[in-house]
Amino acid sequence: MAAGSHSRSELHVFHTGDDRAPTETSREFVMSLKKICKICRDEIELKENGEVFVACGECGFPVCRPCYEYERSEGNQSCPQCHTRYKRHKGCPRVAGDDEDDFHDDFEQEFQIKNHHGSPDHHAENGEYNQQHLNTNGAAYNQSVAGSVVGGGKDLEDDQKESYGDAEWKERVEKWKNRQEKRGLVSKFGDGSGNDQPDDDDDYLLAEARQPLWRKIPLPSSLISPYRIVIILRLVILGFFFHFRILTPAYDAYPLWIISVICEIWFALSWILDQFPKWSPINRETYLDRLTLRFEREGEPNRLAPVDVFVSTVDPLKEPPIITANTVLSILAVDYPVEKVSCYVSDDGASMLLFDTLAETAEFARRWVPFCKKYSVEPRAPDFYFNEKIDYLKDKVQPTFVKDRRAMKREYEEFKVRINALVAKAQKKPEEGWVMQDGTPWPGNNTRDHPGMIQVYLGSEGALDIEGKELPRLVYVSREKRPGYQHHKKAGAMNALVRVSAVLTNAPFMLNLDCDHYLNNSKAVREAMCFLMDPQIGKKLCYVQFPQRFDGIDRHDRYANRNVVFFDINMKGLDGIQGPVYVGTGTVFNRQALYGYDPPVSEKRPKMTCDCWPSWCCCCCGGSRKSKSKSKSKKKSIKALLGLGGLYCKKKKTMNGKNYTRKPSGPVFDLEEIEEGLEGYDELEKSSLMSQKNFEKRFGQSPVFIASTLKEDGGLPEGTNPTTLIKEAIHVISCGYEEKTEWGKEIGWIYGSVTEDILTGFKMHCRGWRSVYCCPKRAAFKGSAPINLSDRLHQVLRWALGSVEIFMSRHCPLWYAWGGKLKWLERLAYINTIVYPFTSIALLAYCTLPAVCLLTGKFIVPTLNNFASIWFMALFLSIIVTSVLELRWSGVSIEAWWRNEQFWVIGGVSAHLFAVFQGLLKVLAGVDTNFTVTSKAADDAEFGELYLFKWTTLLIPPTTLIILNMVGVVAGVSDAINNGYGSWGPLFGKLFFAFWVIVHLYPFLKGLMGRQNRTPTIVVLWSILLASIFSLVWVRIDPFLPKQKGPILKQCGVEC
Repeated sequence: MAAGSHSRSELHVFHTGDDRAPTETSREFVMSLKKICKICRDEIELKENGEVFVACGECGFPVCRPCYEYERSEGNQSCPQCHTRYKRHKGCPRVAGDDEDDFHDDFEQEFQIKNHHGSPDHHAENGEYNQQHLNTNGAAYNQSVAGSVVGGGKDLEDDQKESYGDAEWKERVEKWKNRQEKRGLVSKFGDGSGNDQPDDDDDYLLAEARQPLWRKIPLPSSLISPYRIVIILRLVILGFFFHFRILTPAYDAYPLWIISVICEIWFALSWILDQFPKWSPINRETYLDRLTLRFEREGEPNRLAPVDVFVSTVDPLKEPPIITANTVLSILAVDYPVEKVSCYVSDDGASMLLFDTLAETAEFARRWVPFCKKYSVEPRAPDFYFNEKIDYLKDKVQPTFVKDRRAMKREYEEFKVRINALVAKAQKKPEEGWVMQDGTPWPGNNTRDHPGMIQVYLGSEGALDIEGKELPRLVYVSREKRPGYQHHKKAGAMNALVRVSAVLTNAPFMLNLDCDHYLNNSKAVREAMCFLMDPQIGKKLCYVQFPQRFDGIDRHDRYANRNVVFFDINMKGLDGIQGPVYVGTGTVFNRQALYGYDPPVSEKRPKMTCDCWPSWCCCCCGGSRKSKSKSKSKKKSIKALLGLGGLYCKKKKTMNGKNYTRKPSGPVFDLEEIEEGLEGYDELEKSSLMSQKNFEKRFGQSPVFIASTLKEDGGLPEGTNPTTLIKEAIHVISCGYEEKTEWGKEIGWIYGSVTEDILTGFKMHCRGWRSVYCCPKRAAFKGSAPINLSDRLHQVLRWALGSVEIFMSRHCPLWYAWGGKLKWLERLAYINTIVYPFTSIALLAYCTLPAVCLLTGKFIVPTLNNFASIWFMALFLSIIVTSVLELRWSGVSIEAWWRNEQFWVIGGVSAHLFAVFQGLLKVLAGVDTNFTVTSKAADDAEFGELYLFKWTTLLIPPTTLIILNMVGVVAGVSDAINNGYGSWGPLFGKLFFAFWVIVHLYPFLKGLMGRQNRTPTIVVLWSILLASIFSLVWVRIDPFLPKQKGPILKQCGVEC
């Protein structure tokens, strides 16, 4: 292990204890050899001359004659693969649009292309580009692969030779071949005579590899169109509803009416902010087999991009080491090339317990990783794998599996016992501090004043697994901490990991995980690579976000811990705009995006011009616009030269440490260039953009790190050795490294909020980056969530506090980066994420109104006529229909939706309310208020923590609301009984209002009661006290009784 401090010039080193199987021939390829129609799967018949019927003369896509005729008569009259209009064959009926010379002997049919089979997938590629045409700057290439001229057409060839001279004939053949090669239909083999035919299997695999790695699946119009129509109708109904509410005040309860109208207007604005970003939800589908065919070809070096995985932890006593160990083991066993995976664990508490745990984990991984890969087990976190209540023998055919599984389970139990012994030992710290195995004092004995520490396990230079194979690299990192420095909590720790990984491995992509989120799907990294390594959009993606899924939550999900509505509705809606927000974990980043660079901008195709207009007209109409664009690009280049606008300027792109300028688009692109992402760039020196001084001001004074930022495709600079890299890694995690740099301001995780994830993603989207939401069928990651009421409220409090901090900062979406590259619907979504805590004020007032109305006999709505009641009913129905249609296209259950609605009220009147006041105190007055949580013992039964009560101040407001509304219901019913039949009519509206509040707060009430229906005395006393004080004060100053003015007059008793 290496530890040291760059500022003190210290560095201490401590010493602590067969060939790949050939690719199987696919089913589609075997069927294609039998001349099977790719549409109906029937056998393609022969023509009159005995040749196989070929529908399309351009690409030779296999289609039978009935499908061909149906497509011409009822379809779009074009080939499903190359989208070329079908020519009329002899004997086929004519259709509208056929040329007069469309006969069987057309020149396009002169040379028949041998049928090399295309992909059976005819769907759109990804919604933006057609599947068969990968468009880059307006150019396209066809994805089918064809061989040479069919030898069976010899008679036709002889006939043509007779009509043309030999020289003219050869010239026409060569021109035709060149044209077909440019289209990607004919490959060059041998001498070009057609005698050297490529292997059909290789051609099929090559064609399959050229297919898109993913596609976008828009929702069917039958699902999305009614949804959008109802949203517009609801918006119209809201307008009429507020027209009635504002123009018909309740004069007998004027203060209550004003409060209710203000609250309803705020709720309507909140609904608009939440609803319209969900206007265009989409789904995405990935093709992992194509990723393998394209980047893992047999006999060639593996070209998958390396990935650095970050795991962050602070206190191993609060975050159990066994959970962190399971997360690390699932990462080390990921289905990805081992030499391309590195796992970095950040220990922000400098705990020797975590250090020893990782040493044990690295040793156990030597057995666990081979077992996972040999038997393809899922998930690859041992604790969760062995505790799964499923048939673990399903799909297992190896006879040694049961024996090996029993042995592995026994070894894991022994591993758990060793970790438990470490935890028990760490409960009591020795007076002289912790001592390492070699007798050296632990450098992190003082958690607030210690040097930076790095320990590398496994990897190419570490221990091999029990089968003698290499394991992924595992690195322990604890950044330097000194008194007087601001360390920025998790955001600072993540930025330290970014720099350390750049110095040691410098993978172009980084996966960020919390210590309790393990890989539930071993192919999760490959799922992300389908987007990040896509030649079309990969360079423009800042991150790929996966949904969060959780273990250990009760079946009814009482407090909406799964957050299904957000992850399955809101995030899919954002994916259709500019991409989902960053949620803090389960995210694969593009390293260049975290460095504050702008995404590459594709050069737009020049507009078509003509010479039919005089030159003076062009000057008047288009000259000013052209000059403006020139001056704008000139300003951008000056900014780039000064280092003010990032490393990217328009038409330029950073790659491999060099600057590339995009060439004008040609009509054809070479496939290899597209696959590599090098779409015709001219190299320029990087130094022309930014001087060394600007680099140091931006990234810090580390030449090795600066050199790594210039390598877009990753990799270490040449001429480095491990000793130098470790020393430089210690330097970049020193506590003073970020001073006078842009770390936390424009680079890396952004500082200024406890929810650094929202802020970081927002900055990337403002620069023009896009993000992608990936939802594989098997959940990529799973974690743990607090199922206890108090812990859940404190979690929501922290999120809401971060939103309030962003609202008070310069990065507030209401005013930050207007005129930038953030789409307006995406901005609405970000505005919603920072203003939602303020809804708690309106919600608290609105939930108090029913009790006040019942206690005073007043109501916020005057007597309704028939016409006015229509708008109330229409609004109520539109809310229900919108929710039903939303559940229909998203697949979310009605129970999950209802739990989300209930917790919106519970969190709104408790955690969100406290977050608003705490945030205002922190930002305006500098007072940092913390709400402590004290816990009692929990039951050992399943979900025992669900019934565990922890006292916190957050429980007082919702408890008070429940008591007030219950008292109001009793008072209202009693008053109706005393006043007779006529008072029951107005009472129903008030009772409905009160029951709405009580039903939404019901899960909170169950949480208070616990399993034995016991509520702590302190909660009851505080709530009754507040409810009583409120009621007495209201009765004393009853604002609805008329007040007399002037002297009080009484009868004197004298008859005048």
